[in-house]
Amino acid sequence: MNPKVDEFLNKVTKWHDELEKLRAIVLDCQLTEELKWGVPCYTFQKGNIVLIHGFKEYCALLFMKGALLNDSNGILIQQTENVQGGRQIRFTNLEQIIEQETILKAYIFEAIEVEKAGLKVALKPHTEYAIPEEFQTKMAENSALKNAFESLTPGRQRAYILYFSGSKQAKTRVARIENYTQRILMGKGLNDCICGMSKRMPSCDGSHKYL
Repeated sequence: MNPKVDEFLNKVTKWHDELEKLRAIVLDCQLTEELKWGVPCYTFQKGNIVLIHGFKEYCALLFMKGALLNDSNGILIQQTENVQGGRQIRFTNLEQIIEQETILKAYIFEAIEVEKAGLKVALKPHTEYAIPEEFQTKMAENSALKNAFESLTPGRQRAYILYFSGSKQAKTRVARIENYTQRILMGKGLNDCICGMSKRMPSCDGSHKYL
């Protein structure tokens, strides 16, 4: 049991009992407990296996390579069409977790075997994502921006494309592009701090300024 996770759970009000139960189930599968991306993360030989997290309407186990699991019980959920590897099992009360404990452990052990085998999720190439028209126009007007964007890693390019495309309103898409143009020119990803660390990672203490 990681003291950082203890601290995290001590601050949780919504889904507290459910998260505690999920924690006990996962720990019983002999995984290493860490705090990553601000939530409990469980690893096997440094490979991320499953996260525990809570949302407004539900709490969940998130399997990092859930797309590779057999899902014989049909309980894995793809959060959005753009999520490629991760899959959730969702809960709305403690009783659901208790009733499915044996099934959950089976899924966790299968995820461990996937990690042991070194299996990888075949990710959709970033070139297959449609770049919003507003961003294409912006890059056509600014060659430095185009070059900087094309120099980013595929994952960072994909994150920007999905973020810019995430709004149905053109005005919002344009605003997002304007807000992140300087960050792209600096060679930073959507979630990168100017210190070089991801702003989602606990290693960044949050004291740095974001653009």
